[in-house]
Amino acid sequence: MNILSANRLTGNADNTSALASSSVTGYARGLVAAVFLLLTPLANAADAAEPASDPLLAELSAEEIVEKADNIRFPAGGFQVDVKITTTRPEQEPEEREYRILSKGNDRTLLMTTAPAIDKGNILLMRDQDLWAFLRNLSQPVRLPLSAKLTGEVSNGDIARANFKGDYNPKLLDIETIEDQQYYKLELLAARRGVTYKRVLYWVNRDNFHPYKAEFYSVSNRIIKTCHYDGYVEMAGQSRPSRLVMVEASNREGTSILDYSNMAARDLPDKVFTKQYLKKLSN
Repeated sequence: MNILSANRLTGNADNTSALASSSVTGYARGLVAAVFLLLTPLANAADAAEPASDPLLAELSAEEIVEKADNIRFPAGGFQVDVKITTTRPEQEPEEREYRILSKGNDRTLLMTTAPAIDKGNILLMRDQDLWAFLRNLSQPVRLPLSAKLTGEVSNGDIARANFKGDYNPKLLDIETIEDQQYYKLELLAARRGVTYKRVLYWVNRDNFHPYKAEFYSVSNRIIKTCHYDGYVEMAGQSRPSRLVMVEASNREGTSILDYSNMAARDLPDKVFTKQYLKKLSN
């Protein structure tokens, strides 16, 4: 074999090797491309399945919101306040009743009737979960449920156990915009038997934690009444609602307006909130 033929054979072998290498490289590239095309839809699907971040997770907890709103409505420590309740109904004269409230925390409240004169001196005592009525015409106190009516559209628990913390398990449902203001919308479910309401929907201002509105529901989940918190003024060192407007829900004919005044912090000893002490007051 001459040198020219050998070179030709060597050249043919090199060409064959190059072609083979090129074929393998092309096959590998094609395989990688095919795998990429197969995996891309899966990656996109995974991205699509990933839940969007919940904006509510960045907010305070429902418990913190309720506690802040409670502290706006009334002082956390002992205090005294007067309340006038005016109830109106169609074709009836307005009914007015006045009370003085002594309260310490959320489990001790004394409610004394100051007007009308016929009921002056009647007292409600709330201690822990128990509510007792000391009436002038009865020798023994009478136990009452918090859900029973005090007057008009106002229940005993609306006055005697007004704070929501501890009595309800709160859940933050949404953030709603009402008249260019943002409000937390919370659902409050009774934490135990005996509380005033089975369920409450509650709106609290997102910026300052001022209570705005509440809807109260019965055991059968029927709306009983609505309440608006109005007339924010400085009381006991804090901007607080001085007026609550409660409207009966079924036909909206009954309305009770609660006007608060003369709120002041007080150091109240525990003995004030006992049946023995109230019996002495009655004598």
